Amino acid sequence: MTTFSRADTSVMGHWWWTVDRWSLAAIVALMAFGTMLALASSPAVAERIGVDSLYFVKRHLVFLPAAAAVIIATSLMTPLQIRRVAVIGFVCCLIGLSATLAFGIEINGARRWLSLAGLSVQVTEFAKPTFAVLTAWLLAEKLKDNSFPGHIFAVITFALLIALTISQPDLGQTAVIGAVWMSQLFLAGLPMALVVGLIVLGLVGLAGSYLTLAHVASRINRFIDPASGDTYQIDHSLAAFANGGLFGQGPGEGTVKNALPDAHADFVFAVAGEELGLILTLVIVALFAFIVLRGLLRTMGETNFFVLLAVSGLLVQFGLQTLINMASSLQLIPTKGMTLPFISYGGSSLLAIAMGVGMVLALTRRRSGQGEGT
Repeated sequence: MTTFSRADTSVMGHWWWTVDRWSLAAIVALMAFGTMLALASSPAVAERIGVDSLYFVKRHLVFLPAAAAVIIATSLMTPLQIRRVAVIGFVCCLIGLSATLAFGIEINGARRWLSLAGLSVQVTEFAKPTFAVLTAWLLAEKLKDNSFPGHIFAVITFALLIALTISQPDLGQTAVIGAVWMSQLFLAGLPMALVVGLIVLGLVGLAGSYLTLAHVASRINRFIDPASGDTYQIDHSLAAFANGGLFGQGPGEGTVKNALPDAHADFVFAVAGEELGLILTLVIVALFAFIVLRGLLRTMGETNFFVLLAVSGLLVQFGLQTLINMASSLQLIPTKGMTLPFISYGGSSLLAIAMGVGMVLALTRRRSGQGEGT
């Protein structure tokens, strides 16, 4: 039973019958899992730092409706409106990232958060979806008009964003932005030789980071040789998955959250593994995979090149961030502080991810004509 009839011609009625309701349902399911895991994991973390046990839960329940509103509001937009929001948003993000370097909150030698109205905002989170859409527009315009310097502008904007991100420093976000950018260039028909060259350049950058950034070298060394440093967090994370078994210890019954400092954020997947077990954890993985694959399938046959590139970039970003968080928890890659979409605690991340999936829902809506997309 649906909320709107097909005869309903209101804005919301039209939205309901054109939006991808299956993807929307998967997003809601992830939000439900996120709320359950926030209730399970965050009280122990809150008590450890000396605040009210429901401190993170209350904040999560404030940000969650806001994220839902962002998804709906963004998914109501036309492709033209999405493009305009992305361009304006990206310019604001460049300003915000510059302000972060100058006035941001310094934690463990990194400046990644900007204090706005009493809230800590990680501007990079909002830069990722807006940059993906901006790049899609630049490359699509180049395809339409070969005289338009789309590739040049794409390189310039990428260089500006990477310079500001790596100056924080934040190698993980830099890698995600670079991977999304290169995937869009590949889809836009960039010669394979240049694609390989960009990959080599990225590997050179990674090697340079290893040689110049102590915290990057430490994480890679501990991944290669666990005996070379402290592996406290990853040891507890792996133990949590082992304790969970097939069916888990039950919501709230796990113990890893009592030991992991970031049990509510970077290592929330470990909490899920212990308390929900392998079967429900695989359900969460399947929901993420469904959103990515469903979104890509919706673009099959798409004649608007901007829509194709934008949706692909946004979904690569969404999927890659998910993989990095899960792989870090399972010691498949060096540990990297990155949130699990809709599951981890984090206001900036939650709202930015909501914006990204809202853009995907907007761009994959069934449209009667192509006029909206230009």
